[in-house]
Amino acid sequence: MRRKTLLTLLTMLLVVGTVLAGCGSKNGGSKGNSAAAKDQVLHINLSSEPPTFDPAQAQDSQSNTVLNMMYEGLVRLDESNKPIPGVAEKWDVSSDGLKYVFHLRKDAKWSNGDPVTAKDFVFAWQRVLDPSTTPAPPYAYQLYYIKGAEEYNTKKTTDFSQVGVKANDDNTLEVTLKNPTPYFLSLTSFYTFFPVHQSVKDNAKWATDPKSMISNGAFTMTTWTTGQKIEVSKNANYWDNKDIKLNKITMSLSNSGATELSSYRSGQLDFAGMPNGEIPTDQIPAIKKELKDELNLKPIGGVYYYLFNVTAKPFDNEKIRKAFAMAISRQEIVEKVTQSEEKPAFGFVPPGIAGEKAEYRTEHKDDFFTENADEAKKLLQEGMKEEGYTTLPPITLIYNSSDKHKKIALAVADMWKKNLGVDVKTENQEWGVFLKNRRNLNYQIARSGWSPDYNDPMTFFDLWTSKSGNNDTGFKNKEYDALISDAHSSSDNAKRMDDFSKAETLLIKDQQVLMPIYYYTNVALIKPNLKGVNINYAGQVDFTRAYFE
Repeated sequence: MRRKTLLTLLTMLLVVGTVLAGCGSKNGGSKGNSAAAKDQVLHINLSSEPPTFDPAQAQDSQSNTVLNMMYEGLVRLDESNKPIPGVAEKWDVSSDGLKYVFHLRKDAKWSNGDPVTAKDFVFAWQRVLDPSTTPAPPYAYQLYYIKGAEEYNTKKTTDFSQVGVKANDDNTLEVTLKNPTPYFLSLTSFYTFFPVHQSVKDNAKWATDPKSMISNGAFTMTTWTTGQKIEVSKNANYWDNKDIKLNKITMSLSNSGATELSSYRSGQLDFAGMPNGEIPTDQIPAIKKELKDELNLKPIGGVYYYLFNVTAKPFDNEKIRKAFAMAISRQEIVEKVTQSEEKPAFGFVPPGIAGEKAEYRTEHKDDFFTENADEAKKLLQEGMKEEGYTTLPPITLIYNSSDKHKKIALAVADMWKKNLGVDVKTENQEWGVFLKNRRNLNYQIARSGWSPDYNDPMTFFDLWTSKSGNNDTGFKNKEYDALISDAHSSSDNAKRMDDFSKAETLLIKDQQVLMPIYYYTNVALIKPNLKGVNINYAGQVDFTRAYFE
């Protein structure tokens, strides 16, 4: 295992002390001061530049954080992750759970002063579902809960009037679902459901220029210097403007955890770490002692894993995939590499996700495979024999640029070398390039992570259906699709959980499409005078109601 020495790390921390130009803050030092409360300017870092600012195209945590500053859906989630009024000030739900009527507030406005109307939601959702939208929105399937949405998106009908969403008037949006969906209300807070200003239909490049980004949220983008800085400013036209205390949020762009930590220590950053940044893993023990009152370290409902491209050699062979999954030590990774109290993962759904009566993970154990180097070697040899290999073809593991991802990749590759005798090349890629290669199945093994979009196991399982825009594995299985379809349509929660358990068995135990590594903990540093930052059960962060005192 190749790891940085302490001397190297200390050298890096000295060198990067003045990096992150444009992030200079008046609230220097660990405790901050009254200047921050006066200016109300928040400084954070993004470890990679968001690939898009188009809600229809987003599919990553970086985009999620910025889009949630700039846009607001029908509802938003409070500190307890309960849906509360957003653009919709109230709503009615039919007794059968199929029809939602949202009453939009009349003071909701776009950043240019135009009113936000029900027609804007219809326009945005049709744009997501329209099969001619390019690139195809990866989260289109999240709208399949709506009656007729899947049929329209898959070209079984070309008549959008058959989709269960319509504007009864400017302030009334009516949505009809295919089946009762208890978490649908919360789902409308997700960025794929955000409204989009209708001017975008005449400007294909609207999301590449702050001047053409008309948004309806608490902040509007004022600066975007590619590769350096993103800045959003308080939106004077936001309906709840009086409760927004920050005047500005400035985001530096650096994928160096050492740089981020150094900048936090020097007062250039007010928030550091997950979900959008990174704290060096080998600094966690020291931080627990030195900055324990500023450290936010808690389990969250996310999972870190590797993807196998099941269409690419040699991982089109099930036994070879299983061999690689069995041939590492997850406990060693969380103890010696990540060092943030993560739990080893042998399934895909993390603790904390709702189940039949309590948590899915306690009701359905994650014991889908075991670590066994001897058995892994045996399976590898059997798989190679089936494929006619005397030696494996060259193998590359790709990951997006990050100190943490690099350390994990090197540790895993060392374990594969030791336990399987296989050399695996590791390759870091810029975030946008990395996502494109994964989406296009231009890889063999790739890093991935998933945090839930809502608190139900479905958010972990509908990823891997053959129609999911987020399925980057090439995995297609009719039995799996049927199980997820059945869970979608069922109102029997016990039956749904049983379907999920069968699907997880097929995905992990039978096919080993994924290689779970650990369940996330959130690791973040927050200045003592920064209040109102909401980090939810999924590790997603909302800065819109943050403020300095």
